[in-house]
Amino acid sequence: MSNSRNRTVPWLPEVPWFPTVNEALDQPDGLLAAGGDLTVPWLSLAYRRGIFPWFDEPPILWWCPDPRTVIMPDSLTVSRSLGKALRRNDYEIRVNTRFMDVVDACSQPRGTDSEEPGTWITPSMKAAYLELYQQGLAHAIECYRDDTLIGGLYGVGIGRMFFGESMFYRHTDASKIALAHLCRLLESHGYPLIDCQVDNPHLKRLGAMSMGRDRFCAQCERLCELPGLDWSSLPSVLPAW
Repeated sequence: MSNSRNRTVPWLPEVPWFPTVNEALDQPDGLLAAGGDLTVPWLSLAYRRGIFPWFDEPPILWWCPDPRTVIMPDSLTVSRSLGKALRRNDYEIRVNTRFMDVVDACSQPRGTDSEEPGTWITPSMKAAYLELYQQGLAHAIECYRDDTLIGGLYGVGIGRMFFGESMFYRHTDASKIALAHLCRLLESHGYPLIDCQVDNPHLKRLGAMSMGRDRFCAQCERLCELPGLDWSSLPSVLPAW
């Protein structure tokens, strides 16, 4: 793999290993390596190093962009309309009751353009996150109305770090409601960061900020070693707002 200046990224060996993140390309921003596998050992090592997989078709591509987009759980921007939606409490937030339904919903194209975000969640990626979920490392926050799934998000939790992967909504503000409840849950358990990977206008409106790669990766490695939330001990339905 190479960029316009003919810099190359390494092809990964058969055992879990990654180059140092500062070896990532500038263009495309953050491309670090190709190959490897989507098994739990590979993914666990990647997330602990601040690296994530993102590709449409083989080979697997691994990324660590600079800067990194993060949300501080205690600094989520709650707009007036979102605040009203939260306080109406005409919804229910559940945890990990329909993980793969959330992943499947996130994988659907967002509109008529098949290249829009979501289409990178290929069958191999779904299988990988199902394995992480079965190992207690991936989690879904689900928003329901009248017992119908209307929005949610999923991500990876290691130690005291949460890595957001994708979110979806079928009713206005449903994904934001799920994120607000996730932030409240994580803040109450001492999580200072949610990794959002790359910037977009939607995340900015919710209070996402940029963090330099070196600082992010140092934080990531430290937080992943701390004792985190026991997700299995949570009630399946979170308290109302």
